[in-house]
Amino acid sequence: MPIKIPSTLPASQILESENIFVMDTERAYTQDIRPLKILILNLMPNKTVTETQLLRLLGNTPLQIEVDFIYTESYLPKHTSIQYLSQFYGTFEDVKDKYYDGFIITGAPVERMEYEEVAYWKEVCEIMDWSRKHAWSTFHICWGAFAGLYHHYGIKKYYEPKKVFGVYKHHLNVKHEKLFRGFDDEFYVPHSRHIGMKREDIEKVKDLTIMAEGDAGVYIVANLKDNEFFITGHAEYDPYSLKSEYDRDIKAGMDMHIPINYYPDDDPTKEPIVRWRSVANLLFNNWLNYYVYQETPYDIDTLKQNPRRNKLDKERSVYFYVFKKIAIIFSLCL
Repeated sequence: MPIKIPSTLPASQILESENIFVMDTERAYTQDIRPLKILILNLMPNKTVTETQLLRLLGNTPLQIEVDFIYTESYLPKHTSIQYLSQFYGTFEDVKDKYYDGFIITGAPVERMEYEEVAYWKEVCEIMDWSRKHAWSTFHICWGAFAGLYHHYGIKKYYEPKKVFGVYKHHLNVKHEKLFRGFDDEFYVPHSRHIGMKREDIEKVKDLTIMAEGDAGVYIVANLKDNEFFITGHAEYDPYSLKSEYDRDIKAGMDMHIPINYYPDDDPTKEPIVRWRSVANLLFNNWLNYYVYQETPYDIDTLKQNPRRNKLDKERSVYFYVFKKIAIIFSLCL
């Protein structure tokens, strides 16, 4: 099923070339089904790259999805023009009175700074607090995960002695959770970060569960009661993301190690091996299906009276509404 985005968004042409179904607004409105509304706070400097990575996965589902992007007003990215932001992005002020089925906050290249020193920290905290009442489920990625765990639960970050950089093996701690349906017992995911967290700090918070971890440390932490997910890695990375980062750092004269489990024989002249494509699709599909689509209220504005902590009856979910319509149509055909 399609993902609904502006036809002029640069990511749209890239996704269409990959046979990802992208639907324009006019056609989307003719379908008798409410699209899932997803808000993305994109903190990465190169907006188009991150947009394409996330939309590629969000668009590879049997659901119609409507995506809004926002950026921080307290800090303007240096690598994206104000014209681009004006055309494709809004601000928190533009969306603060709206309600969403899902909210995604991306990573950001500020991990070596203390949280309070980040120019847009107060604004990000305000948005994260807002998301708890205005989004049914939240998905925090990389720095966004560390920031969310720190802000909501006081989990501190720690600086790694060497950059966690490469494709690392992980295992599941909670094998029968819906988020991991279709996962193998061991799986690989890219990481690219200088910070980590201690599992003992997380274990002290009764609402948090370490869902998966591995050679790169803690990978997925969740508050399942409140549909909050914190992902320290980058399953959304495309095949050449780590290569681009490695080439950039080497060109800048940095003492950078070759990405782990990425190049055959650790030879940067060879084509990288993609080990995480299926994991990425399962992770995003399962999140959208089991924690958003099957639980979010059909009338999303009812979140005004029913924050996600007060779970709605399934009779009011998008899932139940669509299933009921299909059942009615089927009965009429008999």
